[in-house]
Order: sequence, then structure tokens, then C-alpha cells
Amino acid sequence: MNYGIILPLTLIATILLATLTKAEIIDRFRAAPVTQLDGLVQVYGDCPADMRRDFQLPVASFTSGICRKLYAAENKKQLKFAEPGIIVRIGDVRTNLTDVIARPATRTGGMKFTRIYLPSPSGADLGKFRHEVVRAFYRAVDGVDLDDAGVTKKLREADPVTRVEDIQSEVAAWRERGEYAAGKTDEDYLKLLRGVHLPGVATKDDVMTFASRLFLYPELYAMPFCGKYAACSFRDAVLFAKEDPFVRLAAYQKIQSLMLFGSGHGDKMNEAVEAYAKFLVELARFKLSGEELLKLLDDADAKLKGVLEE
Repeated sequence: MNYGIILPLTLIATILLATLTKAEIIDRFRAAPVTQLDGLVQVYGDCPADMRRDFQLPVASFTSGICRKLYAAENKKQLKFAEPGIIVRIGDVRTNLTDVIARPATRTGGMKFTRIYLPSPSGADLGKFRHEVVRAFYRAVDGVDLDDAGVTKKLREADPVTRVEDIQSEVAAWRERGEYAAGKTDEDYLKLLRGVHLPGVATKDDVMTFASRLFLYPELYAMPFCGKYAACSFRDAVLFAKEDPFVRLAAYQKIQSLMLFGSGHGDKMNEAVEAYAKFLVELARFKLSGEELLKLLDDADAKLKGVLEE
């Protein structure tokens, strides 16, 4: 946040107005702001009419778009604002000046709001502007002041892709190193493993988690398969099922688990899940030959391998 600028925004505006003709000053004062998102966002154009036409609405839409994502990420209902919580002013600099100047303030009634000034709307640093909008959103909506780390965290949570990356990184830390985030239990992480965090998309972690479930386990630990196996792969199960009917029972019980872990991640993943379910059904029925069962398994393996292939 650019708190270190020497001149306050009011003084900058005064200096700029001094260089304008009377007609230009009147035009700028009469120019209506663009107000969006139930009054939360308001964008003024301290610039000529042609720049207002080019930038005022796009800047308002960009700002509101960020706020909508934050509302959605927090599962919050949009609030109505009698006075704007985020006031953006665009200047008349036509060169690529990257400055983004943010000024937090508080109204008489205690409501927090933020003024953001973009001297050059065409050259403003969008990354910095995005961060200041996030900071301004939480000041206006929740009344809290976020530091830079907090802003980055909220941005990542609002983006579906980075949110999933962070969830999967946290789950990997728990699964591989036994690390727990504050307040989370094993049950919390198991729920995350089963969840669909990016509907219609299968990430590498989604596929690997599903692949880790492709084993059968006895219903009772004291009753291993064939009297000696505490677990077996699907491929070994084709052989073991001839000797131990509990392998077939485990295959039938496995179908629901695979559907739970594999569904919701897109068409390719759904095809792989269905192929494994078909194999397990036939393994449980045990009416096909070993070669026919393995052919079904090969088909399912090939479909799973193809999930991440372009």
C-alpha cells in the first residue's frame, strides 16, 4: 500500500484542477460516478470525457468482479451500502504510470471505507490494484484491516484453482508428514480427501488420491484374505477370489467407496470410475474368466491413465 506518498490526494486534486480551464473543471465536477454492487463500489473519473468513456465502466466492473468473488468465497450475502465502501478515482495521465494510491478512512458513524486513486488508468499496476481492492473490501464489509499476507490468503481462497492448490498442499502435509493446521483433526482431512474442490476438473492430486484407493481389504483385520493377506491389489484379487469368497465381498463393498472418491471430477474421470465399478461388479459376481476380468481391469487402468493426458 502506498502510504508513503508525500502529497495527500486532496492536494493533488487541487494542483490538477489549477491547470484546467473553467469548462474542463465544470465537466469533471458534473460527471456522474459509476456505482455498482449495491453501492459498495463507486468509480469517479477525474479525467476528460473520452477517458471516462474508455476506463470508468471497465474499472468499476473489474473492481466489482473482485468483490463478487470475495462474497462468494466467504459465502456472504451482498450488503447494501448507503455510502460507498470502495471509492476509486481515475486520473488523466495517459502514460504508463503504474501508481496505485490507497487511503483508508472512517466516516463519522464509524464505517470504514477506502479511497483508491489510479493516476493512469491504462498503466496502473493491476496486481497492486487487485490487492488494494481486496483490502478495501474487508474494511468495508467486515470492518477488518488485513496485512499483506492476509490479503494474499483471501485472494487465493477466492480463486478456485489456487484454493484447490492450497487445500491439496495442506492435505499432503497431513498425509506425508503428519502436520495439522490449527484446529483441524484427522476427520477434517478425511473429509477434504473425499471432497470435490474443483467441480468438473481432475487434478493430479485427485487422480493420485483415487489411485491410492485401488486396493481391497478384509472386513476384519483378524481374517486376512486367503488366511495370509492383509490387503491385495485389484489385479491380485482376480487370482485370490478363486480361493477366498471374502475377496468378492470386499470387491462389492469397494464400489461405493470408489464412486465417492472419484465422481465429480469431469468426464474422463467419471469414465475411469465407471470402468473400475464394472470390473468390481464382475469380480463380485465371478461369472467371467480370469482373462476377461483382467481385460476389464486393463481398460479401467488405461482410462485412469488418460485422465491427465491432453
